[in-house]
Amino acid sequence: MEEITVLIVDDHGIVREGLRTVLEEAGITVVGEALSGAEAIEMAGTLQPMVILLDIRLPDMDGISVLAAVKSAHPNIDVVMLTTYSNPQYLARAVQAGAAGYLSKDVDPEHIPNVIRAVVSEHHLFDPDLLRELLKNATIPQSPPVKPSPAVDLSDREIEVLRLVSEGYNNEAIANALVISLPTVKTHLRHIFEKLHVSDRTQAAVWAIRNHIV
Repeated sequence: MEEITVLIVDDHGIVREGLRTVLEEAGITVVGEALSGAEAIEMAGTLQPMVILLDIRLPDMDGISVLAAVKSAHPNIDVVMLTTYSNPQYLARAVQAGAAGYLSKDVDPEHIPNVIRAVVSEHHLFDPDLLRELLKNATIPQSPPVKPSPAVDLSDREIEVLRLVSEGYNNEAIANALVISLPTVKTHLRHIFEKLHVSDRTQAAVWAIRNHIV
């Protein structure tokens, strides 16, 4: 199995130590720790981690700004926002800036390695409660286009897939739930993204709930 490398970005030493311990015990390699946004951006370039665990509030700059800078320079690096602030507005900005996940620091630490592995497998993950709150308030900037009849261009199977995506299912879970193959799931997702004019599963989920598909 390919080695997963992670850069931890947080200005609190105890948080960094805790994250490192949890990840390394799960067999995930921590390649570095950054205490500031500027340091994180520099280390992202030099270390090229597969995933960055990024605090949303840093002493020198906004974590969302760090996220945007990293994704602009290194689009292949996945970034998971980790924060004590369960604020839907932060989630909205994180989605827009290209985050692969957004988790509260209240989450069970044992869940974090699973999140890292999921984003490496191209499954974007967000805290379900935060995502529901965001979608309920419809606060996400530059939301996907709204069509007068959202379901008209989607097949029944595509709607089923989209509903499961909106509930947080990854590709394998969707395949199991619908008794279809993994390549078929990926084909359905590609068609859904094309029809909705979105670029990833999170935007598709946002579109689905805002348009009452789920």
